[in-house]
Amino acid sequence: MNYKNIIPLILFTISMFYGKSQQIYPTDYFQKPLNIPLVLSGNFGELRTNHFHAGLDFKTQQKEGFEVLAAAEGYISRIKISHWGYGKAIYITHPNGYTTVYGHLKKFNKTIEAYIKSKQYQKESFEIQVFPKSHELLVKKGEIIAASGATGGYVGPHLHFEIRNTKTEKPINPLLFGLKIKDTRSPQIKVLMGYPLSDDAQINKYGIPLKLNYKKMPNGVLLADKIYASGRIGFGINTFDRQDGAWNKNGIYNLKMFVNDALVYEYEVESFSFSESRQLNLLIDYKRFKDINQRVQRCFIVPKNTLSIYKNCINKGQILIEEGLSYNVKLIASDFKGNKTTLQIPIIGKQQKIIVAKKDETTQYPIIAAGFNKFIIDDVTVAFPKNTFYKDTYLDLKIIDSVAHIHKSTIPLNKKYTLTFDVSNFSKKERAHLFIAKYSSKNKPYYVKTIKKEHTFYTTSKDLGTYRLLRDEKKPRIQFLSFKENQWISSKQYLKVKISDNFSGIKKYRGEINGKWILMEYSPKTKTLTYDFKDNKNQTSTYNLKVTLIDNAGNTTVKTGVFKRKVQ
Repeated sequence: MNYKNIIPLILFTISMFYGKSQQIYPTDYFQKPLNIPLVLSGNFGELRTNHFHAGLDFKTQQKEGFEVLAAAEGYISRIKISHWGYGKAIYITHPNGYTTVYGHLKKFNKTIEAYIKSKQYQKESFEIQVFPKSHELLVKKGEIIAASGATGGYVGPHLHFEIRNTKTEKPINPLLFGLKIKDTRSPQIKVLMGYPLSDDAQINKYGIPLKLNYKKMPNGVLLADKIYASGRIGFGINTFDRQDGAWNKNGIYNLKMFVNDALVYEYEVESFSFSESRQLNLLIDYKRFKDINQRVQRCFIVPKNTLSIYKNCINKGQILIEEGLSYNVKLIASDFKGNKTTLQIPIIGKQQKIIVAKKDETTQYPIIAAGFNKFIIDDVTVAFPKNTFYKDTYLDLKIIDSVAHIHKSTIPLNKKYTLTFDVSNFSKKERAHLFIAKYSSKNKPYYVKTIKKEHTFYTTSKDLGTYRLLRDEKKPRIQFLSFKENQWISSKQYLKVKISDNFSGIKKYRGEINGKWILMEYSPKTKTLTYDFKDNKNQTSTYNLKVTLIDNAGNTTVKTGVFKRKVQ
């Protein structure tokens, strides 16, 4: 036998078998982005609302202003500044095919700050996104590029850090690149759920999802009470991980399920694409999450779930329980360091009469997932494009006192649908201050983007729930914090203005000094606008300030004031 030919064949076969296994990443190329001990408040692949977390969140000791360092040499390929999301963010493209992302920054270094401010003044907008050319903003490994902060909505001080494949833009777990995080703690499993999956399936006489009991054994293994089942079933767990030095509940890295020692299900958060991230809602028990705010990760794959995080799955993780047979199911939750927690579930195959069965809820509004679905009730139209829903279902649609109740928010959606209100019965004056509001889980209305036509208002959404038209005729408020009329404030570095709106929320603002636009940074947390006098190019001691504020219902407030400063 020619072993020279056999060895390559074996290697090829192994590579095909592990086709979806972990790639090899450079572990000595990127340095850590902070010069303080790295402690995580969030990890890669962590389950968030409607998405997986795309990077690592590093704690910054509840403070802002730590030096943020370029993880490797490259050039700044993108700068984005937003009131929400990542706040102030920098993207660095590296010559090795990866891009690093740094989010929630307080400010940039002098070179980057000057570059982006010139763009903001050109556009006359604080929120901005630019894509510098490869020769414009070069950086060296370890160079200070920014100061850490807490920008981007209601977030605390921390640094969000990502590593992406430059070509595909897929985020990759940064820990695969050699970043060191101290972690000696095993994941915790808090809830075990059983799921009858076929029409004839039952677990302990239940044909609906059932919470199962378990206890911790002296050897640390979790052991579930013996269950009696039949048909196709599945399991799910509510689990989290903690690293050393932090109490944050982070996500796990790997989850395996064995049936009688055979691996039948596995997922691992090595990488994913942003386009598939919303399918997290198919990974979890979405209804349970919306009902009681608890994320249970399914250990089986439901239809339409095409997440790339799965591997080594047999029968999509569904287990067929046959009469008279015994099964030992073992779930192993692991973190990146290999710390593990094992939960064992003994099963006896036994046909039993179902005492709590699934309810077939039908309504007069059936949804065919593969088709276009449109319903008109009174003055409200709801239109669902093809494949908005992951599966066929029935909707509960009601219009009560002009309030649109579009089922409950317990069904995950794949696409946006359109909700349209006929406003022809309102006067032009009334329409000027109307907007579409959605009700939160706490039954509080909030503004959703409202597109206004002459006789109709509409919005698009990926969330079912309760919507209605509301009117807001109260003007937003402006308060000058840094001065009183005609006051000298030469010693102050910043000009601060408080802005607020009672209902529909702030849509846009504009600040001017002596008739020229000024860069004012808005903080949603403190509801303040801040202007840095270092930007001042006025050659006069008298400053005429004008601030214009518009809310989402079209109400406008303009406030003016005069203060004085020494000419620099």
